[in-house]
Amino acid sequence: MTTTDTPSPSLDTLREAIDSVDQELLALLNKWARWRSQQGRGKHTEQGAIFKPFREKAVLERLAALNPGPLPQDHLTAIYREILSSSRALQRPQRVVYLGPEGTFSYFAGVYALGGSAEFQAEASLEDVFHAVSCGQAELGIIPLENSLQGTVGQSLDLFLMYEVFIQAEVFCRISHSLLCRTDDRDTITTVYSHPQALQQCGGWLRQYLPQARVVPVESTAAAAARVDSAEEAAIGHSALASLYDLRVLASHIEDLPENWTRFLVIGRGLPQVGNRDKTSLLFSVPDKPGALAGVLDLLAREGVNMRKLESRPMRGERWKYVFFADLECDLGREEYTKLLEQLQKKSHSFRVLGSYPNGQALDMGREE
Repeated sequence: MTTTDTPSPSLDTLREAIDSVDQELLALLNKWARWRSQQGRGKHTEQGAIFKPFREKAVLERLAALNPGPLPQDHLTAIYREILSSSRALQRPQRVVYLGPEGTFSYFAGVYALGGSAEFQAEASLEDVFHAVSCGQAELGIIPLENSLQGTVGQSLDLFLMYEVFIQAEVFCRISHSLLCRTDDRDTITTVYSHPQALQQCGGWLRQYLPQARVVPVESTAAAAARVDSAEEAAIGHSALASLYDLRVLASHIEDLPENWTRFLVIGRGLPQVGNRDKTSLLFSVPDKPGALAGVLDLLAREGVNMRKLESRPMRGERWKYVFFADLECDLGREEYTKLLEQLQKKSHSFRVLGSYPNGQALDMGREE
């Protein structure tokens, strides 16, 4: 060692320094919590929404821009996701409903998107989720809208026709499956349970590694894990189900195609508040005459509005009539689109804005956190 070399601090010195920083962080977090509690008391009188996706997106983007490292950006986002979740809980309890039971991908999408401090409540069906939000039994709901491999969840679109709820935010989750069981010996497995979509997404892996196993579809991946009670049975689902149901992860990432993403929506009773709204979703129908749909599409094209999604669904109670669900890359609530909005309404037989909201973040549900 040369005379100019500086000796590395000892392990005890490093631990003392970390303990000191921990104390500083604790003091700052409690100071922050006191301010948030005061803010929440003010909102109680306003009865305003406490989930503000525009504000939260701005906070995360600002912190990402300020972050010099070495803390990775995804770690920073995960930490602040929980801080923001705690912030909402300090202001008032926030009930969030999802398609249960606990451990479904909808449940994990909700936890990933809203953090662990929300009060999550399982519902037996997607319609129960919509109903709970629309009648005020829950403040928010988590619903799956579409999968990159299987396409749109038609029931979710149909339920927007039945219930007066609005899209608050979206989140894209990469879906990864694991084989969950009570044994370390794959050869003993004779039955595999899972949701039909999960079984389809892992069909190649099952044929290669468990060709002798009987495949049994059930209502959800969580229900599949709950049914495993012997060494001969296994389930396919999120790896975190192993700890929920006292199972072992025998194999991970067993999906045939790794780019398996599901778009989930956060729904609420009111339209989102003003902010950096990147997208607008619509439900509309058009008169039954030639060129009616083309007229709507031409209006958007003339204004330079890009349509990211257009899908038709049968109209309830009307044979051979359809309603259209569309995603637009714009905020139709902005003043510059006032005339376009009026023209769209005139061209449509029925017209409803489902919400304008920020582009959703992409979360890897296959990564352990």
